[in-house]
Amino acid sequence: MDLRPTPEQESFRDVTRAFLEREVVPFRRDWDRAESIDTSLIGRLGEQGFFGVTIPEELGGVGFDYVTYALMMEELGRADSSVRGIVSVSSGLVGKPVLEHGTPEQQEEWLRPIARGEKLGCFGLTEPGTGSDAGSLTTRAARDGDDYVIDGAKIFITNGTWADVCLVFARTGGPGPKGISAFLVPTDTPGFERREIKGKLGLRGQATAELSFQGVRVPASARLGEEGQGFKIAMSTLDKGRLGIAASCVGIVQGCLEAVVEYTTQREQFGRPIAGFQLVQEIIADLSVDADAARLLVWRCADLVDRGEPFGVAASKAKYFASEAAVRASNQAIQAFGGYGYVDEYPVQKYLRDARVMTLYEGTSQVQKLLIGRAETGINAFT
Repeated sequence: MDLRPTPEQESFRDVTRAFLEREVVPFRRDWDRAESIDTSLIGRLGEQGFFGVTIPEELGGVGFDYVTYALMMEELGRADSSVRGIVSVSSGLVGKPVLEHGTPEQQEEWLRPIARGEKLGCFGLTEPGTGSDAGSLTTRAARDGDDYVIDGAKIFITNGTWADVCLVFARTGGPGPKGISAFLVPTDTPGFERREIKGKLGLRGQATAELSFQGVRVPASARLGEEGQGFKIAMSTLDKGRLGIAASCVGIVQGCLEAVVEYTTQREQFGRPIAGFQLVQEIIADLSVDADAARLLVWRCADLVDRGEPFGVAASKAKYFASEAAVRASNQAIQAFGGYGYVDEYPVQKYLRDARVMTLYEGTSQVQKLLIGRAETGINAFT
């Protein structure tokens, strides 16, 4: 692949950054303190095409490639990972499986408004008792005539209290992954309850929720794909989700690098800018190398997606490296800022708090290592 974005991709990246510098960056500290963005931003993000970047134009999207998507996710991660999460969950974890597995009716009802930012989706996989072991989820969907009746609970669901539709994974058969199916459940369905989770370390501007389902009745037409395909849908969706997470982590590393360079070239100690001290330049060098290395892993994965080639292992490598790099970078950035890095006058402490969860969700760093190890050895360490 060409290791440089095309002029069209660069133009889209520049427009994206300009929009975020105007509409997000000046407000991110206030949103972080308030534990909520200004939700009117969601409509403006939709007008800019953020939710529809990889969704075809005939279905309401923009129809760009995944390298362009990665560039957008990087800029969102640099600006505010809370906003990035709102976009990537709705368009990526909900919109893309509807694009790939949905009926024309489901695509018209949900995908088109999601692509335009008119409706939000949330991804209902994680449960109080099942995180990495998603194949053991306990939420059930029992067939009742032409309907399914869903009972159970989900937790740590991004967009949960704001979403119009939840992609719910529930057990329709026996134990294990093959007994799981997927359903598109409107969040105003009777019996669907949601409670926002407050007090998070990071990603404080986005809504994160606990969901409960008590006799939630949906028609069979709400099922996404065939019975028993839910786990496969979830895992393939998370592969592309990991690409988005990795790209946003590149944005965190890049944001840390830019913040450190700006601060250390202006901050003086012992009669000169602290950027002139060797150990400060070591921090800057580490940030610069991690940014480039993570970005190239992301671009390689995005290029594989665009070529229609297998990309799951590349996504795991990008997500593992970039998320760990984001934690390292933000921690080093605070060190470079000294005491000023510990307060929210500057963005680096927020980068650290936001980065920490990136090593956990959509597959922990440990899970990514097992996936990479399995690819290298042919031996499954999960069982």
